[in-house]
Amino acid sequence: MSIQAETVKQVAVLARLQLDDQAVPPLVEQLSNILKLVEQLNELDTRDVVPMSHALDMPIPERPDEVVNTNCKDALLANAPDSVQGYFQVPKIIE
Repeated sequence: MSIQAETVKQVAVLARLQLDDQAVPPLVEQLSNILKLVEQLNELDTRDVVPMSHALDMPIPERPDEVVNTNCKDALLANAPDSVQGYFQVPKIIE
């Protein structure tokens, strides 16, 4: 499978890339080579290959969810430049 110059230009528009006319031919060749490699991979027999999510079979370390720093609202508001009635006060941005 090969890619046409028009396809490269359309993908560039979708990706919001600005390409010069001189940059298109090398990209056509490079993307065509990538597609050829993918076609070669599609020819492999993968019926007996088990799908995997990671290269190494390692368990994900987990920790219990524990609430820490409870009731620290006053300490957080102490760092605020301005607070009103226990809440952060910020400038109005929508009128």
